[in-house]
Amino acid sequence: MLKNLLSTAWFVILLSSCVSTSHNSHHYEDAVNTNVAQVDLSADTKPVSLTELPRTEDGGFVLAPGFYEAEFKTYCLQPGTPDPSPQDAYLQAPLSGYRKDIVETVLYNSRSKPGIEQRHVQLLLWSVVSGSDFNRLSPAVRADAMQLLTSKQVFELKGGVMGVVKNVSYNLPGGGTNGHNNIRRLFEMGSASYEAFEKIAVLRETPQIKRADFKNDQWYKQKQNYYVRHFPVSYQKVRIQVYVPDGVLDSTGKVAGEYLVFDPTGSQTIPANSNAQRLGIGGPFLDIVRAVIKINNANNPPKKLPDNKKNNKIPSRV
Repeated sequence: MLKNLLSTAWFVILLSSCVSTSHNSHHYEDAVNTNVAQVDLSADTKPVSLTELPRTEDGGFVLAPGFYEAEFKTYCLQPGTPDPSPQDAYLQAPLSGYRKDIVETVLYNSRSKPGIEQRHVQLLLWSVVSGSDFNRLSPAVRADAMQLLTSKQVFELKGGVMGVVKNVSYNLPGGGTNGHNNIRRLFEMGSASYEAFEKIAVLRETPQIKRADFKNDQWYKQKQNYYVRHFPVSYQKVRIQVYVPDGVLDSTGKVAGEYLVFDPTGSQTIPANSNAQRLGIGGPFLDIVRAVIKINNANNPPKKLPDNKKNNKIPSRV
């Protein structure tokens, strides 16, 4: 029985390694918006807080003409890379990488659970992206994970029906980057210090600039004709600015009959010009909901708990 299970497991692991990476990488590259644009905005114009805007039931911001800003909690998704610096140009992108659906669920649900410590969310995400044993997390972090994940996702992180051969997959060739492997070893050692994980995951060194043509204050035009730019403060926080020009919305405050919604939570902010951290975006630091608008927006469908059957290959690159 065990022999048959091991044989089946090897087949699933090898099949996953052949299929998932190339498919996900192609889709990710197609989806990143690098549409750099110039914005006619006076330098002395002060942004209004995004939290002044109405929200959707799912937490998105219903946009109106104007210049907006808010700070969002962020999380390291690429262990072993430098902390963002003021010279790094960042832009928003869909999630990519190992177990991205579970990562999305954690980021999205962390917004509705502001009482959970940011460090606990980060430790959970380091465990997820490194392929570590869920049971090696501290009892406090596991308890918080139960609030952020579905029972099915927790079952998967514990090894699921494949748990008996979990350690076999760790020894596959190309089974992870140095950052992922070092984080996984630290979990296996049972370290209780957040600083120990942080020291390995977030390098305190200056990122290498690879694309000098990308500037840290440039705007990116969205397909709905508004503009966004990101300013990471550290791996734990990003300041996001949004500009909606006059004339984008009609007299009813909509575009083609739909509200214009901006919701970065559950996505990531990535370096456009350097080797700095990739950061998952959580909820706003100061999350004040002043009004809620119920919408049925085909262009901005409500987020849901993702199907986590895909992208289950141990990370070989990021």
